[in-house]
Amino acid sequence: MTAYKPNLGDTVEDADAGRIGKVMGFEGPYVQVRPVGGGREWDARPDDLRPVTDAQALRSAVAVANARSRGEHL
Repeated sequence: MTAYKPNLGDTVEDADAGRIGKVMGFEGPYVQVRPVGGGREWDARPDDLRPVTDAQALRSAVAVANARSRGEHL
């Protein structure tokens, strides 16, 4: 099995952090990932990242939009 190599702009799941985000860049051995709804980036190990399905990406974006409409911050 070939290891997943994320590309800039990919929506990924960080299995270690249990979060979904967009790949924003690469720094040393890490990938910078930002939450789907915006916010602070975090460093992820490439081996912990996996691509998400379109349904998972949409579910995450809808959860952010719903939270914003309720005045919550994720």
